[in-house]
Amino acid sequence: MNSLYKKIALASLLSAALAGARAEEFLVGAELPLTGSLARVGAGMQEGVMVAAEVFNRTNGKHKIKIITVDDESAPAKAIAAVEKLHSQGVVAITGGYGSNNIAPASDAANKLNLVYITSGGVDDSLVSSGRKNFFRINNTAGYEKAVLGLIDDVGAKSVSIIYSTKEATSDLAKNIQKALEAKGIKAASHSFDPAITDFKPIINKIKLQDKSELVLMSGYENDYVGILRAARVLKPAVKAMVGVWSLATPKMASEFPDLMPNVFGTALLPYPATFESADGKAFSETYKQLYKKEPDYLGQFGYVQSMLLFEAIARAADKGSVKTGGIAEEMRKTSRETLIGKVQFSANGDNPNFVHRMGQHQDKKIVIVWPKAGATGKIAYPAVPW
Repeated sequence: MNSLYKKIALASLLSAALAGARAEEFLVGAELPLTGSLARVGAGMQEGVMVAAEVFNRTNGKHKIKIITVDDESAPAKAIAAVEKLHSQGVVAITGGYGSNNIAPASDAANKLNLVYITSGGVDDSLVSSGRKNFFRINNTAGYEKAVLGLIDDVGAKSVSIIYSTKEATSDLAKNIQKALEAKGIKAASHSFDPAITDFKPIINKIKLQDKSELVLMSGYENDYVGILRAARVLKPAVKAMVGVWSLATPKMASEFPDLMPNVFGTALLPYPATFESADGKAFSETYKQLYKKEPDYLGQFGYVQSMLLFEAIARAADKGSVKTGGIAEEMRKTSRETLIGKVQFSANGDNPNFVHRMGQHQDKKIVIVWPKAGATGKIAYPAVPW
């Protein structure tokens, strides 16, 4: 009998050991605009999120991540509902969000539910100045401003017309850049527009007849860029360059609007086609191509970085048994490492003070990094416009 009891005890211990060896799975929510006006950028971020989960699950060994995605339909009310739905399904944190006006209410909802919320889709400074204890982002307005101003300095433009959406993030960036340009003695005229408008010919006509600027800066989103560039193509103002900010220098824009994109500038961390040297970069690129059968773009890169940092924080909190007691946010604040977008650390308000973007230009169906010079993959084409 003693022998039998020993065998049973040994079997129980072995079973427990095997159970402990199995990876612990955590549910993570992805709240993203997969339909509506921001659908293209939401889809790009979603691809990066899924690549991060695939790479993490393949390499971590001890923990697993399962993504639950809810479409926020590019609408603030739906973004709140998406966060609440994800919470009801048991997620431990949320990655995603695009557009500061969507992210603000969504992250407020997450904060009330004590869920960590991380994004790369919101650069409005109020996101990090309103006391959200569980909010984190890997990029910010300052990083975009540095890139745009750096490009304008490099091409030597003496006058700029700024077209901007009245949404908070886009208007803040436009006003900050206008002040910086004027401080340098560069003439800067500004033209605001309501996000609902689709006919930009009156604004372009003012630039053509009144401003007569050398360069047009667009601070908006995908649909805005398309409308502005279409109007400019018709009216053909005598400018030397068309420059935008986020969501413009992407392969999707090049493939969907090939007549509008040639020579247009926009922020871009990656050239297209992309090349990677680091082990992390190669894992991202190879997995992205395996899953989606195409080259990665910077939206996927952002989605990957924000999600991988979150998954790593979840794993560290799990090792300490603190996932349910605020440990994920605590571990996020300890983050300090090199990533595909440079070094990421989070200050007390959840911002990443290290972020600096790059500027890319659509050239011959490719995207070439043209600023800063140290990271350039090609030469600036200037003067150069799409028409």
